[in-house]
Amino acid sequence: MRRGRVADYPLVVIALLLSAFGVSMVFSAGQTDVPTAVQFLWERQLLWLAIGIVAAFFASRASVRLIDWMTTPVFTISCFVLLILLFVGKGAKTGVATHSWLAIGGIKIGQPAELAKIAVVLMLAKVLAARRDAPKSLIDLWQPALVVGIPWLLIMAQPDLGTGLIFIGIFFAMLFWSGVSWQLLLLVASPGISLLLAFGTAGLWGAWFLLLIGLVLYYRPYIAEGVLIVVMNVVMGVLAPFIWARLSPYQRGRFLTFLDPSANPQTSGYHVIQSQVAIGSGGWLGKGFTLGSQKRLAFLPEQHNDFIFPVVGEELGFLGVTVALVLFLLLFLRCVRVATRATDSFASLVAFGLVSIWFFHVLVNVGMTLNLMPITGLPLPFFSYGGSFMLACWIAVGIEVRVSSEGRGRADTLVI
Repeated sequence: MRRGRVADYPLVVIALLLSAFGVSMVFSAGQTDVPTAVQFLWERQLLWLAIGIVAAFFASRASVRLIDWMTTPVFTISCFVLLILLFVGKGAKTGVATHSWLAIGGIKIGQPAELAKIAVVLMLAKVLAARRDAPKSLIDLWQPALVVGIPWLLIMAQPDLGTGLIFIGIFFAMLFWSGVSWQLLLLVASPGISLLLAFGTAGLWGAWFLLLIGLVLYYRPYIAEGVLIVVMNVVMGVLAPFIWARLSPYQRGRFLTFLDPSANPQTSGYHVIQSQVAIGSGGWLGKGFTLGSQKRLAFLPEQHNDFIFPVVGEELGFLGVTVALVLFLLLFLRCVRVATRATDSFASLVAFGLVSIWFFHVLVNVGMTLNLMPITGLPLPFFSYGGSFMLACWIAVGIEVRVSSEGRGRADTLVI
């Protein structure tokens, strides 16, 4: 055996099991009573899985130092591509007016935003690792906010609300891992919370505002920062009706559906109602692989993509759902272990930032299929059909493996 090549086999095996599970469910999603083009998508998904594994292998060969050196140009190129998409990008599904897909000759080849998530994680890790201490005030956050803010604005201009939420999740997750206090994180998030609550009742927003005042007095930021936070929350409360009016019809429909799916059961509420029916009908053991009736009759929209989780619930039941979620939990725990054993701040932040992408995707995707969250069109990692997302997931696996190989305490890895 040759020395020096260390692989985190538990991490790779978990990712392979998730991918195999996912490809099998894409295959099942295509087995309908009336054959459609979805029937053969599993073959393309398998091809993208192979491409992703090859990409992961090469990513795992790049040292953390090389990844650090490549971060700035990769981030710059990602932002440039997102900018170009505003002029040449194409839409898909319900968001036909969006500009999130890169197309050549009229053929959609992928969503650059999926790879941009990795670029943002790398750049944010680079900026936070360069600091001696964790940010302790709003002014200390200007660089991290700029790193996430530029691609976030480009994403929201497409517009792609779901992907924009993932960028925000990455921002807060990595700030938390860098040592930022929960009080400061809550103050930073407060304008967004005010905006969401202002869409509801005035009483709910008022209660939040009083709680915010108490938090400001408790945390005692600089006077200018405290005033700025309070003013921004008031402004968000005032602007909420105008922002609501500017949302796309399908975006407003998704939010209203979250509040009451039965209000429009044949239109905006159709997705989540069929999803709940599919998951609930699966019982403990499911109806059997490829035998789900909601899926076979094509009652379940986007069953190969955003709503593939209900296919798991209907056909494999509570047992299948549990296996899938346990595999995701093992992946998360393994990557957090990699982050805690990394030899430097940059590597640790990269490992935690990458797993935060998967975590928020799983949280939002599973949540929306159960109507615990608004529908945002986010895919389920390793499961949902999509070449660029599968590629991005496996590149992230490759980077995690590399960080693990250079980390401390590698007794549970094998040398080949």
